[in-house]
Amino acid sequence: QVHLVESGGGLVQAGGSLRLSCAATGRPFALNSMGWFRQAPGKEREFVAAISRSGLSINYADSVKGRFTISRDNSKSTAYLLMNSLKPDDTAIYYCALVRGAALTKNPSDYDYWGQGTQVTVSS
Repeated sequence: QVHLVESGGGLVQAGGSLRLSCAATGRPFALNSMGWFRQAPGKEREFVAAISRSGLSINYADSVKGRFTISRDNSKSTAYLLMNSLKPDDTAIYYCALVRGAALTKNPSDYDYWGQGTQVTVSS
């Protein structure tokens, strides 16, 4: 079994920054691709970013490209999402997720394990 725990969410003013962390236990972290998703009230869960096992392949949603940076430290079994130039539209619960394999995918249905989420609120 895999357990994912997100942290780092909070309240920030527009234009500010936050760094989210996702700590994984229970499975060799380096064997799995990781992703970040978000869900705003009344909306479907949407893809934010994904990173391959090695960290060499990365995908971003167009809405966050150039503002957000996904990374991972396999020695710490932790993935990160650095969010800069935050906008009120970025307000959502942010989830990290893990794929049992190497696939780099934007589809939430492809992910096998999910964290409990961390709230990010951006005030205007």
